[in-house]
Amino acid sequence: MAEPIIDPALEKKAMTLTKTRFLAILAVAALPLSAQADCVYPKAPASIPDGKTASEAEMISAMSAFKAYDADVKAFGACLDEETKQKATGTAQLMQIKTMQSKKLNAAVEELQSKAREFNEQVRVFKARG
Repeated sequence: MAEPIIDPALEKKAMTLTKTRFLAILAVAALPLSAQADCVYPKAPASIPDGKTASEAEMISAMSAFKAYDADVKAFGACLDEETKQKATGTAQLMQIKTMQSKKLNAAVEELQSKAREFNEQVRVFKARG
């Protein structure tokens, strides 16, 4: 018995359509999960280059990392605001959630400021090298 002849272009188009439908269904299914997800605490850059020995490229890379970290902290704050709106149902609960979210954001901002001070000190040391 002869195998049916399948147009390769048509078969590829059908596979692409199937994959697209699957991804669309997956994305729609994930929406409620992402709306329920807790906000991810921003992670500070792993290290701060030593201004005495760092190259200009290392300092620029660190500066970019700190700009991204600053943006992450701001996004964390926005996420906490949104999370508060979603979770709060009663006035007493709203105050508890706002207090907890405020503590989380304050901790993130304090860490950012501390790390930024350390980095800025190393930038001054780097610039002083000439």
